[in-house]
Amino acid sequence: MLIRFEGSVSREWKAALNKRLAGLLPGAKARPSAGGLLLSGFAPALAADAVPLLENMPGVLEVKLALEELCPLACAAGTRHPPARPLDFRRGFIFIAGPCAVEEEASYLASALALKAAGAHALRAALFKPRSSPYAFQGVGFAGLKIIAKAKKLTGLPLVTEATDTRQIERLASVCDVLQMGARNMRNYELLKEAARSGRAVLLKRAMRATLKEWLLSAEYLLMHGAKNLMLCERGDAVFSSDSPGLDFAMLREAKRTTGLPVLADPSHSTRDRALACAMALKAARAGADGLLIEASAEPQTARVDGRQTLTVESFSGLTGAILCKKKR
Repeated sequence: MLIRFEGSVSREWKAALNKRLAGLLPGAKARPSAGGLLLSGFAPALAADAVPLLENMPGVLEVKLALEELCPLACAAGTRHPPARPLDFRRGFIFIAGPCAVEEEASYLASALALKAAGAHALRAALFKPRSSPYAFQGVGFAGLKIIAKAKKLTGLPLVTEATDTRQIERLASVCDVLQMGARNMRNYELLKEAARSGRAVLLKRAMRATLKEWLLSAEYLLMHGAKNLMLCERGDAVFSSDSPGLDFAMLREAKRTTGLPVLADPSHSTRDRALACAMALKAARAGADGLLIEASAEPQTARVDGRQTLTVESFSGLTGAILCKKKR
């Protein structure tokens, strides 16, 4: 923790600060830093409540916490919870593929079987879809549980299912293997808590324009409330265009370095075009992503949600071959 002073301070003021620190952060050790104090040796759990109280003291310019002090569980997650089932990232690059949303049984099962044959390690299996328009298709809901359960039985592949409400968690967790926290819900802390308590693995997407600190604080919620198997997913900051960077590969690499957790990339939502999604997927693999969360199906032309960015099975097969071939070199 770095405490910066507004200017020169008196001995009496420093004594008052030290007294406040002893009460707020017992055991903390302080040493002078340029224009302030650098603190260490305190319990990270106390820091969040201490910061606003210290900031409110006259003469304090700012109080800054290191990422390890803000998110101690997330920053040590890779050593405490090495990646394992249902997706074992230690065996290589992981492909999670499927249509943006489950729409009806026949097409979804056909896609599931074809995608497994093309190299998928897990299936996208969204039953609830948050949409910008209240009139747009919102997913088939719980009626789709029997569809994704059948797909799991037919393919043997684990299911990755997005939850959008705390009331969905229990029923979704009874069938799916990984609960996805979408970009829109990265800051839905009650949903994060409930997902963590489900006992299922959790995939946490970065919200658009969220900083690394914000992303890892959401991961901290999950880990603090019981998540034992966590993976992150870089979704990008905006819809791809000539003035948009698409996926943030620097942040992807920094998230991997800081947490030790597997970090996937979602090239579909950052491009909104199936050809661009393929190109972005290859860049993500070269940039160090541990896998892809990508939209692909047997009939993307008839999809009610995001068909334009959904790969054909043939394109997906070519993509898996290209990435795995390069990974072996």
